[in-house]
Amino acid sequence: MPLERSVPLSVLDLAPVVEGGTPAESFRHTMELARLAERLGYNRYWLAEHHNMAGIASSATSVVIGYVAGGTKRIRVGSGGIMLPNHAPLVIAEQFGTLESMYPGRIDLGLGRAPGSDQSTVRALRRDLRTHGEDFPELLSELRHYFNPPEGEYMPVRATPGEGQQVPIWLLGSSGFSAKLAGELGLPFSFASHFAPEYLMQAIHLYRSSFRPSGALAKPYVMIGVNIVAADTDEEAQFLATSQQQQFLSLIRGRPGKLKPPVADMDALWQPHEREALRSKFQFGVIGAKAAVENRLQEILGDTMADELIVTSQIYDHQARLRSFEIIAEAGGLQAAD
Repeated sequence: MPLERSVPLSVLDLAPVVEGGTPAESFRHTMELARLAERLGYNRYWLAEHHNMAGIASSATSVVIGYVAGGTKRIRVGSGGIMLPNHAPLVIAEQFGTLESMYPGRIDLGLGRAPGSDQSTVRALRRDLRTHGEDFPELLSELRHYFNPPEGEYMPVRATPGEGQQVPIWLLGSSGFSAKLAGELGLPFSFASHFAPEYLMQAIHLYRSSFRPSGALAKPYVMIGVNIVAADTDEEAQFLATSQQQQFLSLIRGRPGKLKPPVADMDALWQPHEREALRSKFQFGVIGAKAAVENRLQEILGDTMADELIVTSQIYDHQARLRSFEIIAEAGGLQAAD
């Protein structure tokens, strides 16, 4: 049955590299999925910054955003997110000013404050480990000044392209820090409930209770991440989901790798405590056929009153992944584009 309250659905793509595959193949799959998402009526297509992970190809996030935007026509394309402490704010202003100049009205800039990797990689990225994200508000303020310098203020350094560009800025988070900051600044907020579901409700409450209207946003706007593995039968979905379960298992054990093929029996791979840890990560997700997806989306929207959902679906077989997003679009009541 149709959802009682429909909201926009979007895609979060980690550009997965599967066992036996290559980043080049992953990017071809990303483009195919983005074009399908556009046809199906998804609202935005975001890519995530991660580093030193063999199973994720979107480390050069701005480059991949340009690739996807250039191969699509209408869907919004952006970052979910750029980890701002890894970069000079001027560079991000120039990169996203360039993207907005090329694809006007279609670029989103989602920002996070985590490193997106391990400490050795952070050292390679930042060279200076004295910051642990505490300076994120200052970096964000600097970035916003490059896009919109105060009238009459002398700016010895300007972002070109970038200055004057109206690139929507989102704050992303998995705790209360960015939720409160997004509320105080009047910015849209996206919560990473696809991997930190235990903090979702308190972060949403903190965001909404601290929200102050701004020139960017008149009222709170919350988008939450949802893990969904959909297939034509519940049994097939459960089988396909074992690839993502193996991926989480590898992260828990500190051995991240490429996305593995599905297996018939996860009990042969995980310990009971690992199984429970993985189940907790799927609190705001669903594995199943269309009816199960519809029911769970209804529950999530009722519990959170989210304004938008952004879906990640880590599936080894590319055609099965495309089919998953087709089923999710049907369950979410999306209208296919002409």
